[in-house]
Amino acid sequence: MDNQSKAPGRSLYDDVTTMIIAQLEAGCLPWVQPWQADDAAIGIPRNAATGRSYSGINVLILWNALFGHGYETQRWLTYRQAMALGGSVRKGESGTSICYADSFVPKNSGGGGEDGVNADGEPRRIPFLKRFTVFNIDQCVDLPEDIHAPDILRGPEVIVPQAETLVKATGADIRIGGTLAYYDPNTDQIHVPRRQLFGASIDWYRTVLHELGHFSGHASRLDRFHGIATIDPQHWYAREELVAEMASAFLCAELGIIPTVRHADYIGAWLAILKEDNRAIFRAASAASKAAQYLMAFLPSQEADQ
Repeated sequence: MDNQSKAPGRSLYDDVTTMIIAQLEAGCLPWVQPWQADDAAIGIPRNAATGRSYSGINVLILWNALFGHGYETQRWLTYRQAMALGGSVRKGESGTSICYADSFVPKNSGGGGEDGVNADGEPRRIPFLKRFTVFNIDQCVDLPEDIHAPDILRGPEVIVPQAETLVKATGADIRIGGTLAYYDPNTDQIHVPRRQLFGASIDWYRTVLHELGHFSGHASRLDRFHGIATIDPQHWYAREELVAEMASAFLCAELGIIPTVRHADYIGAWLAILKEDNRAIFRAASAASKAAQYLMAFLPSQEADQ
């Protein structure tokens, strides 16, 4: 989503939701893009100056820009960061709008009215999103050589053991057998078929990572399932599958596994949710990032450093 695509009067919520809806209607899931090893390294977008990973909706925005323009790296900079590093943005390049969440206290919040305070009696804060622009390092010139150092590509001999380490480190109760893969929130158990039933061993890990996305929402972990009783079950399942799908994609990308979709049959329900609420994809992406970060934290530091 380039700066040039911003329409006057439209919010970032509108712009991003419109983009996601268009991709879903075209049958393309934005968290399962047509990854090509020759075009871009698998991974989560990162700031090239700080090394910090982007999260939430920014991952989807930057992945969309990455594949839409054919950039070869997952590293991004603001204009000022490029200048601070001794480089610059190539003339004529358009940046990509991403966002960060913040909040403010309305001027009238201290007036004593009930609308100005929250349940704890504190001034009520209003959340908002602020846009800022980043450029892929492919759009920049004269950057230090280490900024352009190629990403290290990992083969199955590294990826599979690392995925196995993560799965075991979570301590999840994984029951192997049967023909269905699912997470049971009532027993807090993951059920998954035997590895031999999968076409490739990596497919077994993709499946388990998806179910671990659900596992992260348990009350003893991120407590994402509260309030289920007050929500239409089908509506809630669709929202939770959206979170698990993206959490799995983020985990796969971190581990060097090409993400795939597990429940494309929910696309119709996801479209309905997004058309009804232009903030739904933001909440789902945020929850997915929290789930992926929670699970990745189980990976021993020496494994994560790889």
